Amino acid sequence: MAVYECLSEISNKIIANKDFLTELDREIGDSDHGINLSRGFTAVLEKVSKDEQDMGVSLKKAGMTLLSTVGGASGPLYGTAFMEAAKVLTGKTELNAQDFLAALDAAIAGIQKRGKAVKGEKTMLDAIIPARDAYAEKINAGADLIAGLEAAVKAANDGVEYTKTIIATKGRASYLGERSIGHQDPGATSSTLTLEAILDYLKNK
Repeated sequence: MAVYECLSEISNKIIANKDFLTELDREIGDSDHGINLSRGFTAVLEKVSKDEQDMGVSLKKAGMTLLSTVGGASGPLYGTAFMEAAKVLTGKTELNAQDFLAALDAAIAGIQKRGKAVKGEKTMLDAIIPARDAYAEKINAGADLIAGLEAAVKAANDGVEYTKTIIATKGRASYLGERSIGHQDPGATSSTLTLEAILDYLKNK
C-alpha cells in the first residue's frame, strides 16, 4: 500500500471540504477546523516520503506532522490517532482487513486517552466507534477490506447524523449546552471524510 498516495487522497478530500468544515465549526466551535486540518494535511504531504513502503514509518511521520501543525484540539487528536495506528502497522507494506481493524482500534484508544472522551459526547468518536464496530462485524462475517470499509463509512455517516441530536459535553461546543443540538460535529464529519478518502483510494488503486 502506497501510504503517501492514500494520504494525498485524504488531503484532497479535506481541502475540498475546508469551507464546509469551517462553517460547521463556526456554529459550535472556533471557526477553524477546516482551515487547521487543511494546513496539517498539506504539511503531511511535504514530510512523508513518496517512496516509503513501511506503513508505520509513514503514518508516524504523518501523525507527528499533524501534531505540530494543526491547531486547537484537532492536532493532538488526529496526530495521536495516526501515531497509534502507526505502531501496529510498523514493518508492514501491505494492508489486509485485520490490519486495518487493529489500526482503527489503536487510533480510537489513542483518541479516547488523549481527549478523555467516550462515545455520546458529540465528538469524532461518535463517527469512528460505530465505523469500527460496523467494519469489524462485516469482516468477521468474511467480508474483504473494501466491503468492510463501505460498511464503516455508512456507519460513520450515520454517526455524524446522530451528533445533531445530542448535547456537546466536550470542547468549546460544550459551552453552548442545549444550543449545540441540531448541529453536526465537525470532528465527526472530518473523521468520516477521512474514512471515505481511504475507501476511495483503495477502490481506485
